[in-house]
Amino acid sequence: MAIKNYNPTSPGRRNMSGYGFEEITKDKPEKSLLVAKKQNAGRNFRGTITVRHRGGGEKRKLRIIDFKRDKAGIPGRVAAIEYDPNRSARIALIFYADGEKRYILAPVGLNINDTVMSGPTAEIKPGNALPLKNIPSGTQIHNIEMVPGNGGQMCRGAGTSAQLMAKEGEYALLRLPSGELRRVRSECQATIGQVGNLEHQNISLGKAGRKRHMGWRPTVRGSAMTPRDHPHGGGEGRTPIGMPGPKTPWGKPALGYKTRKKTKASNRMIVKRRGK
Repeated sequence: MAIKNYNPTSPGRRNMSGYGFEEITKDKPEKSLLVAKKQNAGRNFRGTITVRHRGGGEKRKLRIIDFKRDKAGIPGRVAAIEYDPNRSARIALIFYADGEKRYILAPVGLNINDTVMSGPTAEIKPGNALPLKNIPSGTQIHNIEMVPGNGGQMCRGAGTSAQLMAKEGEYALLRLPSGELRRVRSECQATIGQVGNLEHQNISLGKAGRKRHMGWRPTVRGSAMTPRDHPHGGGEGRTPIGMPGPKTPWGKPALGYKTRKKTKASNRMIVKRRGK
């Protein structure tokens, strides 16, 4: 996928870039795989903001993605590569031999009319899904399950992939994109290959309005607020925050403070933390 750079016809266009969309083969999504997406603007059932800086944005519809890949042994043909406004990756429309249609994440190297399959006997090629115990060590994988049968949860963003390092008994050792080494049960399923749309990280939005179209509202510095709104607020002019370290609006330390629970059950699965 090539990146399209815009001509500087305005200040917002000067540093803006976008997708070329050469890999997209179908303009309109499959109607049977669409559901409505309700806009909540970061609020809970009481109307209280629980996720700050969200709201507005273009109206979208959710594409139902098959993260479980549970059609074992049934071949499917790649009918189209499509754009999905709800994720950074591209999606592939699969027509299965039994007549069912499903969307999957489109990996690098998956093309129109290619055949994909899931199950223990599937071939080791991009787009096929297998249990970790049936995948050779050193293979790049994505859409990895954390609990068998729950569907893929790790490595689903554009350009991401994990590497299967080793298999030890009932566990497989994975190196995640963050550098973390983590054990996952070998019955968990993963898809071969790297998620497509590799140039996503090089896109420059160019102007604030483009971020608003994505549903993100402005983020204001705490030091620009009043004392009742933020611990950093108040003071005459640009004053120091008046405390040993920065805090969140709720008084928690903002830098160098570990927020992961020490008693979390999955801590035993982490062999090496990221950044260590």
